[in-house]
Amino acid sequence: MRTFLKIFVISVGLGVVFIAGFVAWYREPDRSVTELKARWAPPPSVFVEVAGMQVHMRDEGVHDDPLPIVLLHGTSASLHTWDGWVDGLRPTRRLIRLDLPGYGLTGPFPDHDYRSEHYATFMHAFLDKLGIERCVLVGNSFGGQIAIVTALARPARIERLVLVDASGYPLAPKSIPMGFLIARIPLLNQITLHAMPRGLVEDSVRSVYGDPARVTPALVDRYFELALREGNRQALVERMKQVSVDVIATRMAEVKAPTLILWGGRDRLVPVAAAKRFSADIVGSRHVIFDDLGHVPHEEDPVRTLTAAMRFLNRDNLVP
Repeated sequence: MRTFLKIFVISVGLGVVFIAGFVAWYREPDRSVTELKARWAPPPSVFVEVAGMQVHMRDEGVHDDPLPIVLLHGTSASLHTWDGWVDGLRPTRRLIRLDLPGYGLTGPFPDHDYRSEHYATFMHAFLDKLGIERCVLVGNSFGGQIAIVTALARPARIERLVLVDASGYPLAPKSIPMGFLIARIPLLNQITLHAMPRGLVEDSVRSVYGDPARVTPALVDRYFELALREGNRQALVERMKQVSVDVIATRMAEVKAPTLILWGGRDRLVPVAAAKRFSADIVGSRHVIFDDLGHVPHEEDPVRTLTAAMRFLNRDNLVP
């Protein structure tokens, strides 16, 4: 018994030493919005007050477009993920993109409520703030889930939906980014509030690309630095505790907006089987699979994915 106790005490001591050393070596304090603005919020970025937050957004393109396109990013991403699409659409359409609460420069919800329904309430408040009565809603990953719930809450407001590797059904991942996995593990997730190796972020980004060679140092910089925005790491931990898609999955057939489903065939976080389920449940929807792309196909190959989206957006008659 004494031998066991001795081994236990030594093991705990070594664990504490390891954790202390890890935190000391990889310590990354929160960064303020002021610090991050110069690099990540140059014009045309602006901040608008919605629901007690200063929401980082960009409103670009043709401003008299009667049907703006609103772009929603996924977990741990930011409005910058849509740069390629905005470059292609800016000459002909009005594009609105934002850092969702908990991510990018917008930062956490004041009430720490990260349920999908709360995000939908926020989205309608955001659209009200901009005076947008109807729009096309585009969402990737968690942003796709928010797009669905937003459309379900007020169907008349959403003209069309584009779901890009969207979440909405119970996950059956083949692989989970290490950063997401750690955010779900009690105690371990508390360490990441103080220490965050850049390599962890790089591995997570590479894991969601179909071709990891497309991941550049500049791309990793963006994900890494915006993850450090004050409050974002805690927000991710809180959101992971609140994740639920059970109700959304049962209501998928209620989506009435014409819907395009874009998917990366190499998506290991939300495998392509989910695309087929969306297609079956949303009546009249269309889907396009890109065999060589991953979970963020719009970011990995904006030209090909946007070409497919534009064919859908430019069609007047969407009756199958």
